[in-house]
Amino acid sequence: MDAEEFRRCGKQLIDFMADYVSNIRDYQVIPKVCPGYLRCFVPEEAPAEGECWDDIFKDIERVILPGMVHWSSPRFHSYLPTGNSFPSVCGEMLSAIFGCIGFSWSSCPASTDLEMAMLDWLGKMVNLPDEFLFSSNGKGGGAILSSASESTLVALLSARNKAITTVQATTIWSRGTIMNKLVYYTSTEAHSSVERAGLLGGVVCRLIPTDSSSSLRSDVLQATIDKDRSEGNIPFYILTFQVVGTLGTTSVCAFDNIMELGELCRKEDLWLHIDASYAGAAFICPEFRYLLKGIEYVDSFLLCPGKWMLINYDCCAMWVRNREEIVKPFCITPEYVRHNLEEQTIDYRHWGINFGRRFRSLKMWLVFRMFGVSGLQAYIRKHVSLAHEFEKLVRKDVRFELVFPVTLGVVCFRLKGSNAQNEEMLHFINNRGKIALHSTRYHTLYVIRFVVCGKDTGSEDIQFSWREICSAANHVLHLKSIADDNLTRQLL
Repeated sequence: MDAEEFRRCGKQLIDFMADYVSNIRDYQVIPKVCPGYLRCFVPEEAPAEGECWDDIFKDIERVILPGMVHWSSPRFHSYLPTGNSFPSVCGEMLSAIFGCIGFSWSSCPASTDLEMAMLDWLGKMVNLPDEFLFSSNGKGGGAILSSASESTLVALLSARNKAITTVQATTIWSRGTIMNKLVYYTSTEAHSSVERAGLLGGVVCRLIPTDSSSSLRSDVLQATIDKDRSEGNIPFYILTFQVVGTLGTTSVCAFDNIMELGELCRKEDLWLHIDASYAGAAFICPEFRYLLKGIEYVDSFLLCPGKWMLINYDCCAMWVRNREEIVKPFCITPEYVRHNLEEQTIDYRHWGINFGRRFRSLKMWLVFRMFGVSGLQAYIRKHVSLAHEFEKLVRKDVRFELVFPVTLGVVCFRLKGSNAQNEEMLHFINNRGKIALHSTRYHTLYVIRFVVCGKDTGSEDIQFSWREICSAANHVLHLKSIADDNLTRQLL
């Protein structure tokens, strides 16, 4: 494919992408395929000779589309939003064609400098303390990592190293001895990636039960810390979530009290990490910043623009109060990457797991400039408003109940009745494939989560989805009525 053929094929592909977004409501959200469906379309081996673009392009629709879950659909309400917009896609295209691997400033000055600028832009948008910003000329700063999972692991490894260094300064214990005593804490509502970070980092995770509001409380945490210390263990790190496993828990979008936990962490000298992967975007709206009260106690903080800020995956922003605690423990600089400006800037290869890095800040730059802060705020507020619209529909129907208060774009509800009925209703909905929902557990209850996800979701989509849910409820309740009648006849 030369440049001229790329122009032709690229235009064809751009037209396809634009049409896909424009007509996305025409697609069934969940595909009706079985595992391995694609094997009948794909040969056992790669072609010996190259194929023409026109034949390949036809297979996008014939082979790929039938197996797609359409995350960008206005009727996709599973999991959480996945950011998507035309400016972001343009940024991805530029990143791909530039092909730089921004492991150091010298490998691509534009990549490093733009990333630093975008992390400052976003930090100011969500009203982070100046200590987290490069522009403060202090010790803080931020980076774009692949995901909340990577960011959490990086923060944990940094906190682990800080704890080991501190203990070694006052004891004769070996590193291995200290490692065996380290423990960290998070709530039972935390995302599974938090516990997995401990498995990868070789330290023990304590899952702390939450209160009736799914919030981690300092008294329970303090009791656990005291018990660990009395048994010779070394507490070093706390990860708190508050909206989808972080400033909002993953299951029900509950929020922890950062002020309460922060004061405890300051007293106990523990690293406090906040995962606000979903909810963090809402803090660009002043009316939601009350949830950030206590941010001054935090050591590291993350949010994912790739979830709720119209920026395509992968894109997770993480800030640290002291970047030396992230960089120094894992800094290896072989001769082949050295440059003469290392003392005047930063090299982002030290900030994450990967050595090489994509030019992710391009898509952030384009989205922020084309939507502006006011446009992004309007997008967030629209989603929250639509969630409350759905909440009102649930409240008006006596067959249903809300399980948890609605703060942002997540509504947790269920059919009044058994867990089995709710499970059957969700299966019926997703099997039809016209909308997509997912479940969670809240204490002993099987709960259905309705999340406003799509960029172009509107009131008509909320009403459409509600009709699907009511149809499924009618089906389940009708089956129950038949079963009850049969049981009554048997008893008579």
